[in-house]
Amino acid sequence: MRVIAGTCRSLRLKTPPGEDVRPTTDRIKETLFNIISARIPGADFLDLFCGCGGIGIEALSRGAASSVFVDSSDVSLRYTRDNLEFTKLKDRAEVIRADATGAISRLFTEGRRFDIIFMDPPYSKGLEKSVLEEIANYNLLKEDGIIIVEAKSDTDFSYVDGLGLEITREKLYGSNKHMFITIGEEGKNGF
Repeated sequence: MRVIAGTCRSLRLKTPPGEDVRPTTDRIKETLFNIISARIPGADFLDLFCGCGGIGIEALSRGAASSVFVDSSDVSLRYTRDNLEFTKLKDRAEVIRADATGAISRLFTEGRRFDIIFMDPPYSKGLEKSVLEEIANYNLLKEDGIIIVEAKSDTDFSYVDGLGLEITREKLYGSNKHMFITIGEEGKNGF
């Protein structure tokens, strides 16, 4: 896995061996960042279920102001820290060891909000809904911000409108997809 563009272009990132972490492929990462490229410069980025940090590091390399990396795995966070050190991006990064909902509560308490929230939870565990509920409940997304969820292609997101959120785009890649979610009109009035 490598950094696709920006100040760290072509640097290879470390990934843990085995199946516990499944980094987003370079091809899918490139497609994702082509879609959101105009939003990256100066953005506050949150990488939930960060694995080895590849998505948040890509955002920093492309000019995000900051990135918070969240994972509950010590192994994943060790690789994230090593990759931040290697890319010399650690001064704009914060690494949090917590499950996603615990981190969201902590970030809310600290008054933090984000322009872009990316989440890639383990597939087929139903975590997308509970984490999106927490993001909505804690108002973690800035008004013009976007949430991107990487999930299996058959994952149901029909509940999103009931959270005051709105699906604005879906990008299919075969067995997985990215869902692009913003604050819905109802959410803007009382989110």
